[in-house]
Amino acid sequence: MFVDLRAHADDDGIESRASFDIIRYANCWEDADILREALDPGPGDRVLSIASAGDNALELLSTGAEVVAVDLSRPQLACLDLRAAAFGNLDYEDLLAFLGVRPSDDRRNTYRAIRHDLAEPSSEFWDAHTDVIDGGIIFGGKFEDYFALFRRRVLPLVHSRKTIRELLRERSEEERRRFYDEVWDSRRWRFMFRLFFSRRVMGWLGRDPEFFRYVEGPVSREIYRRTERALKNLPTHDNPYLTFILKGSFEDALPPYLQPEKYEKIRDGLDRLILCRGPIDAATKEWKSEGFDAYNLSDLFEYLDENTTRDIYGALLDAARPGARFASWNMMVPRRGSDYHPERLSHLRELSTRLHARDRAFFYGDFIVEEARS
Repeated sequence: MFVDLRAHADDDGIESRASFDIIRYANCWEDADILREALDPGPGDRVLSIASAGDNALELLSTGAEVVAVDLSRPQLACLDLRAAAFGNLDYEDLLAFLGVRPSDDRRNTYRAIRHDLAEPSSEFWDAHTDVIDGGIIFGGKFEDYFALFRRRVLPLVHSRKTIRELLRERSEEERRRFYDEVWDSRRWRFMFRLFFSRRVMGWLGRDPEFFRYVEGPVSREIYRRTERALKNLPTHDNPYLTFILKGSFEDALPPYLQPEKYEKIRDGLDRLILCRGPIDAATKEWKSEGFDAYNLSDLFEYLDENTTRDIYGALLDAARPGARFASWNMMVPRRGSDYHPERLSHLRELSTRLHARDRAFFYGDFIVEEARS
């Protein structure tokens, strides 16, 4: 089901400042495992989720909940719609091959065979971007191109393929720390990392420059610190985000929604997936009388000023059922709904801290779990 909410939406400011006519993210660069634990949805629940590329919306669908996936971007919704059509029409191995996880030379014919299940805006988009389908849609975003440039042009100047394989080998935490300090964290690594992941380069090649409007302080130094923590503290061998960045594919480190035990659950739940184009507060108006049990807010508030953040949280709370959970990420801009509506929303600090410590999408500064007060 596809719903266009733009005619009933107020302008939140970001749509007029940033480009939403390209695939910015061909994958969700957010850890669905901690998201699922934070929101804890189940059959009978309704979740409002930022769509992005669709990975995490489908992961939430696998819990038995109804998922309303909303996005300002037609290309991002098209990414989710095409994933859903693939789940609905392909067996598991063909699904992996079509998306790009496994090799295939027949993706365009596969697209023609599943195109009938797409909403019209999605089929129009993909008809004009069959080159992305040919290459595998998991590689088709601007952010993925940014990491590909890092992997192909920057990383070889720092570390050999053998060293990269060694980083991704299964090790104890003590062994990871020793390897990082003695082998990986060279002077050249630090220099190239801070250059490539600077605010200017990321804004030019990766994220939209407007996404840094409310960021204060040095960007690359903070991301370097978070990367160091992850490479030392968290297992590297099964991290899908790290594997994709360093190897150019997920290989066997599949993101949660593509793990084999999720396939049937997602396939069986596709009738509970609703795609909506427009801002998230417009979706709350559409379903206000029925309400939501959980919200996946991605890093939405990273891009918005404080007044807009306060207003959107207010709209979300107006449509929240008692005890509804809210989950969001902060990369560089601290935002918590409970700071703006403390009488209506509680910050689950202990749970947030525990889940953030396990976050395999290591470039985020905070993971925030909040709960609507009864």
